[in-house]
Amino acid sequence: MRQIVGLQQPEGLDFARVFGRQYALVTRRSGVRVIINIFAALTLVWFCYQSVSATLLSVWGVALAFTVGCSYFLDRVMRDADERDFTSDEIRNHAIASGLKGLVWSAGLCILAFSGAGTHLAEMWAVLAFLILASSVSRYSAPLSTIAFSLTMTAGALAAAIGTFNHGLAAIMLASGIFACFGVIETARMSIGARLAEIEMNEKSETVSMLLREFEDGQADWLWQIDTKRRLHNVSPRLAFALGRESSQVEGKPLLQLISGDSWKSGNFPASLHELADRLKGKESFSNLTVKALVNGQTRWWELSGTPTYDEDGKWLGFRGVGSDVTTQRESSKKIEYLARYDTLTQLPNRLQINESLSAALTYADQWRTRCALLMIDLDRFKAVNDSLGHLVGDRLLAHVASRLTPLMNEGEMCGRLGGDEFAVVIRDASDRRRVDTLAKAIISSLSAPYHVDNQVLYVGASVGSCIGPRDGSKVEELLRNADLALYRAKDEGGGSHFEYEPALHSNAEERRVLEFALRHALEKKEFVLHYQPVVDAHTEELVSFEALVRWNSEEHGFVSPGKFIPLAEDTRLIVPIGTWVMQEACREAARNWPEHVKVNINVSPEQLVEPDFAGTVVRALSHSGLDPRRLEIEVTESIFMRDANVARNALEQCMALGCSVALDDFGTGYSSLGYLRKLKFTTIKVDRTFVQGAAQDSPESLAIIRAVVAMADSLGMTTTAEGVENDDEAEMIRRLGCNKIQGFHFGRPMPAEDACKIVARAGSRKRA
Repeated sequence: MRQIVGLQQPEGLDFARVFGRQYALVTRRSGVRVIINIFAALTLVWFCYQSVSATLLSVWGVALAFTVGCSYFLDRVMRDADERDFTSDEIRNHAIASGLKGLVWSAGLCILAFSGAGTHLAEMWAVLAFLILASSVSRYSAPLSTIAFSLTMTAGALAAAIGTFNHGLAAIMLASGIFACFGVIETARMSIGARLAEIEMNEKSETVSMLLREFEDGQADWLWQIDTKRRLHNVSPRLAFALGRESSQVEGKPLLQLISGDSWKSGNFPASLHELADRLKGKESFSNLTVKALVNGQTRWWELSGTPTYDEDGKWLGFRGVGSDVTTQRESSKKIEYLARYDTLTQLPNRLQINESLSAALTYADQWRTRCALLMIDLDRFKAVNDSLGHLVGDRLLAHVASRLTPLMNEGEMCGRLGGDEFAVVIRDASDRRRVDTLAKAIISSLSAPYHVDNQVLYVGASVGSCIGPRDGSKVEELLRNADLALYRAKDEGGGSHFEYEPALHSNAEERRVLEFALRHALEKKEFVLHYQPVVDAHTEELVSFEALVRWNSEEHGFVSPGKFIPLAEDTRLIVPIGTWVMQEACREAARNWPEHVKVNINVSPEQLVEPDFAGTVVRALSHSGLDPRRLEIEVTESIFMRDANVARNALEQCMALGCSVALDDFGTGYSSLGYLRKLKFTTIKVDRTFVQGAAQDSPESLAIIRAVVAMADSLGMTTTAEGVENDDEAEMIRRLGCNKIQGFHFGRPMPAEDACKIVARAGSRKRA
């Protein structure tokens, strides 16, 4: 009830939108109501002018004229209620004004009735009843104001009837007023209902109009219509544009002929056109059907929706629908799909497609009781190229690698890139076991040939690890893991080789994992200890220095060979904190227990040298121990120049600036280059034990290498140290070859610090003697 009369906002609807339009209608008959009020007032005066004084009538007339004028003004104010923010306060104000006008009418009736015109009460009530009726008819859209006017007029007339003892007339007045109010409410209910229906229709109409505008504004959308013979009718300009012709050129032409191109004559239609023809022939509705269309020799992709049309008698008239050109979206989708499955650098299948291909190969092997294979390929020395020449050269090198791999593949074999410098090959049918080894060797041979990139000749090799499915794994993850283990073994053997998976590799990997976990806590548990191997003068056999060698005695695994845990520490970069401990401990031992002429040699890993604060680590070890920097010799291998060569060289130059000396260990066994000796002023070159053992067996190559190293070192002002001397004959041979220092079991094995102190003491006694 409150919502109908405007005292409460309808749920889910805007108050102004509902009642603003209703109250704007009040203005239309505001002048008529003024005339009706004047007519009613004159009628009432005509009934009473002989019985009531003219003064009283004049006063009442003035009051009535004022209220009627105010009411008319408020009615006119409502003329734009549907165009502004209309509020419930305005409804209340309008109702109060109407109530005051009714109150003036009812007050006048009472005054007239009690001033001598009581005999005309029935006639006067008839006038008021006429006003109530006129108000109900002309102001049905403002129910609250009409009710206020009717109730106040009825109340005054009722008081006059009761005061003059016209009880029957009073009953009629009461009933008339009540029914008038109910009538107003019901009329308002229908009016509000009609207004709500109109609002809903307008909203639907606006929605439809908006959708039509959006559809018409869409450049890729059009309407199409064909008759029973599939000929176009009512061709819109947009459809004609999509067909690449004028509307007059395509009107009445078969739709399939227009979009089939040259295949219309040959009958060799795309599958999508066959599907469209079947839908049209079967009079079936279809939605979002993608069709391949040939327009002016260009392939376009259309998305069509259509429904059959019928007349009132159910006769089929043809098809009507909408279409849009989705060529751009389709090409974008294809590009996204390609990027998701192919490597953009090498154009090879990526990891996702490799996994899918491997899964399909396992399914094929299981179905046909055969075997499949997975080969994992890793480039040797690729990181050195990337670090020294930059990633751009590295990327171009990878593209060359991909171009060499692709021609090696046979039918049923797929090559892809896993990421970085890792590639993989999936062989769907590997029933011929020789094919795996043959392909692996062909890959290594092809990838090891020189590359010409940006006017530079580059050399990188390749290592291959392979596994067989389902023998080595029935799942993709298992084959990937096992092939990776085999690849790791091939890399561990020095690279440039192919290694097949063996079950032992898995146990080795597990052992490595357990060992790595123990290694991470070895420093905390103080499980490391340093052993020292003496280095003597080749001619006098006097003690020159000790090489500090780290040993690991794990409480869980016992003594662990350095050959096992040192590579593990380097791979996990645990060598950095371990190396720092070795540096501090060795310097402390040398400063505290050795004479000033005895040096300490400390091996430094490439991982340590690339640390930004390596020189700071050396400075702290020297300052904390008090060791003279001239007593510290840092030993490095040629591998430091294969990774961040400039960083390593700068770090060593900083150490040499402190007064430390630098030795090049294992010279000739790695990536030897005389350029290293030119770039960095080494103090000592150490001859590897393999050359010493070869020379002891009269190997001409070994003898020539040792002589060449000694001669080169002498010319560059460097000393030489021969490693691995195990007896007097070898020691004598080394002296004849010209080496300056000797290191080996003949003069002492690596020993604990206490035994090293005893050797120092004996050497001091002999010197004093």
